[in-house]
Amino acid sequence: MKQVEVTILGQSYLLACPEGGEQLLQAAVASVDREMSGIRDAGKVKARERIAVLAALNLAYRLAEVPRGVPAPANPPAEMPAPTTDSGEHLPHAEASAARRAAAAQVDMLIARLDTALSDDGRLL
Repeated sequence: MKQVEVTILGQSYLLACPEGGEQLLQAAVASVDREMSGIRDAGKVKARERIAVLAALNLAYRLAEVPRGVPAPANPPAEMPAPTTDSGEHLPHAEASAARRAAAAQVDMLIARLDTALSDDGRLL
């Protein structure tokens, strides 16, 4: 396992990376940095922790929307849209709440994975 230094939102991190996984890691870092920068640049959120949580939520939501085996869009929207049906109609409140809870559970798992990956550098959140 090699270590790769990356920068996210102007802060450097030393991350463990399996051999041959550098390109995938750099793509993930670029996605996280782009998402966090977009949230910060919008000016509504200043705290790094909140920016990280919102970015994680946006990325996890987009990931949950993409069927397995289909690549995510190159330029995803900056804000998380309300959950919709396959036909594009907004879900009823109860179904939307369930979709948000499912997305939140996925985000919790993603944050736990990030915390594990960054354990040598301290907790992300």
